[in-house]
Amino acid sequence: MEKTLGDDVVGKCQGGRALICEGGCFRKTVIVLLILVLFAAAIAGAVITGESFRIDRELLRQAEAKYGKEAVTRLLEWEEMIRRDKSRTDQEKLEKVNRFFNSRIRFADDMEIWGVRDYWASPLEFLCKKAGDCEDFAIAKYFTLKAMGMEEEKLNISYVKAIQYRIAHMVLTYYSEPDAEPLVLDNLIDAISPASRRTDLMPVFSFNGSGLWTAKQRGKGIFAGGSDRLKAWKDLQQKMTENKL
Repeated sequence: MEKTLGDDVVGKCQGGRALICEGGCFRKTVIVLLILVLFAAAIAGAVITGESFRIDRELLRQAEAKYGKEAVTRLLEWEEMIRRDKSRTDQEKLEKVNRFFNSRIRFADDMEIWGVRDYWASPLEFLCKKAGDCEDFAIAKYFTLKAMGMEEEKLNISYVKAIQYRIAHMVLTYYSEPDAEPLVLDNLIDAISPASRRTDLMPVFSFNGSGLWTAKQRGKGIFAGGSDRLKAWKDLQQKMTENKL
């Protein structure tokens, strides 16, 4: 039977699931690229960087009703980190954001959290649930760094193969320059390391809100297209544009 992206094409960080990345990988990417485009609509008004960043108070009321007061606390901590950030360098921002999520959120697979085999949580859902899998960590870090003023072209969400375990994994990668060796932000390892030191990972492809790149051993890779090919995933779009959790 042909594998499709909705099955095991991207095994994520779940033990025992092999990495299968053929033509279907691009379909999976559409889901996350759509999240990148629509995330601004999930936060009231606009997602503004720095001190102007503010989560809609109606969303906070929804979060308390659905997930409890602790969820609201986490969302407000997130908001405060972004609004009060005075980092002088990109490295400081990376360390702050990586530590924030890795120390607060536990890893769990989608079946445990959502009762389905594959679910792409928004950063708001991720924080409310206080749990997520590897793509949820990478997506949340990506949006947080953007909200803190980091340029999108420096950030890629990267699918990699965890060589030892033969499973797929997702990390956030940071490029100080387009051709620079990236730094890797991983939910499983707290230290932020250059890609050359992560010999346990093999790049497959990477993307951000503006494009998709096929794998290059340590660089950004070959451009494979823009995000203008996105199709509307109506359920996700409706949930995010209507400010619902």
